[in-house]
Amino acid sequence: MINWKEMRNLHVIGKLEDILNRWFGVELVWADSHGRVQSGIMDKDFAFKSHFAKVQMHMGLGHEYLQQDVEKTIEKLEASEKNTVVYDSFFKHVKGIASRVIVDGDYLGTVYAYPFLPLNITDAEKAEVVKQMVSCGCSEADAKSAVDSMKKLGPIDSEYLVELSELVGDEVIEYHEEVTKREQRIQELNSELGDKYRYHMMIGKSKKMQAIYRLLEKISGSESSVFVQGENGTGKELVAKAIHYYSPRKDNMFLAINCSAFNDNLLDSELFGHVKGAFTGAIKDKKGLFEQAHGGTLFLDEIGDTSLTMQVKLLRVLQEGTYLPVGATTPKKCDVRIVAATNKPIKEMMAKGEFREDLYYRINVININLPPLRERNEDIPVLMDHFMKKRCDEVGIPMKTLSKKTLEKMFDYPWPGNVRELENEIERVVVLAGEDKIITPDLLSARILEHGTEGRSSVPRGINTSGSLKDALEELEMMMIKEGLKRCNFNKSRLAKELGVSRASLIMKVDKYDLDKRVKKAVGEDD
Repeated sequence: MINWKEMRNLHVIGKLEDILNRWFGVELVWADSHGRVQSGIMDKDFAFKSHFAKVQMHMGLGHEYLQQDVEKTIEKLEASEKNTVVYDSFFKHVKGIASRVIVDGDYLGTVYAYPFLPLNITDAEKAEVVKQMVSCGCSEADAKSAVDSMKKLGPIDSEYLVELSELVGDEVIEYHEEVTKREQRIQELNSELGDKYRYHMMIGKSKKMQAIYRLLEKISGSESSVFVQGENGTGKELVAKAIHYYSPRKDNMFLAINCSAFNDNLLDSELFGHVKGAFTGAIKDKKGLFEQAHGGTLFLDEIGDTSLTMQVKLLRVLQEGTYLPVGATTPKKCDVRIVAATNKPIKEMMAKGEFREDLYYRINVININLPPLRERNEDIPVLMDHFMKKRCDEVGIPMKTLSKKTLEKMFDYPWPGNVRELENEIERVVVLAGEDKIITPDLLSARILEHGTEGRSSVPRGINTSGSLKDALEELEMMMIKEGLKRCNFNKSRLAKELGVSRASLIMKVDKYDLDKRVKKAVGEDD
């Protein structure tokens, strides 16, 4: 979006503004994509260059007359194949030039050169303008001086004025593109900086994830045990690795084990090792993970699935730093930092006697609770882009994009499998898309496609049927405008006619409900 207020301070715009006034006697005005005048001409202390514009703006409804001209010209430009048109203003015989600013196919605003008179205007027609101004509350003396101050332009002069107006638009576009390039470069540098210092491939810009990053920064120099809780697929092992690689132990081993994957006997051997002859098949001594991870970090995933007997052994390691290999008679010492994790309701388990309280308080010195993906929706686009790029780079193909409908389906789905499920789905659709650059909804898994279609009631989705009638009507209004904007490709004039409201009223409602299409692009929605 263009920062129109900055345009006033651009040297080249100021020069063009002086030329336009000196040669053609016009005022340079610009309006944003909503049709709101942004050039300052409506400000009390505005330094007018056109006497007619000054007289008009000091009329009781002078601002409204200008706003009407802006809305009318926007509609005229939308219906025209040209980006610049000569228009008739609110005041009869008084004309202006409107030049549309388009960047990458998006309409970002309009530049106006206003006012002037046609070369062939008669004295009688000038008198009509004076009479109209007087009827609008202007004194006859002011009206006459304002009309007399305007320059008369013939076809050649009008062509020059069109060219200069388009040149102003070009300067606006060039400035916008330079600002955009600068912002993109800043983002790239920030991204590079983020990649360099981020926590082991953890991705997320949501407030909840940022809070976790800040916590990880605080504990990076500590040796305390950490307990990570969260649903499957939320990235508990990534957190454990981040804790290790940003700790003083980073140069030593990081080892991980899923405690739910072993029965008690096997888990005992995996964690603490065994001596030769401890059991059938123990043909030689085996080092356990505690011994292998000496000086480093051991990640105990799904610790909630361990038996009470195993919990006693783990507690001993944490309290005394010693353990007994299977079949051994002499304990061994170890120096290992423990990061434990579970997806189980550990406090409920303690209440039932299924998990030892003393072990819980030993491993829960620092607690990290990872939010499920459904509670950080703003991270979904970031994660999708990351996984898409990662997969496309791995197989050496150009970056693919998700269609609008595909994105809608992805956003609507609750992702019970969390980040892991999202990554697998992106990998799947990239493979199925083959050489196609656009990923269409038919490639999505059935569970995602069918989500939300079962048991759909006759009430439109998203409409609240409880509460006050006013709230329900506002919800319906917002939904109709939102769907209408998509249907009309964000042509507000066309939609206003369909809905039977004025364009100005529609723009106010679009602002009210925050339905501007550039905001939607921010969440990945197509224009």
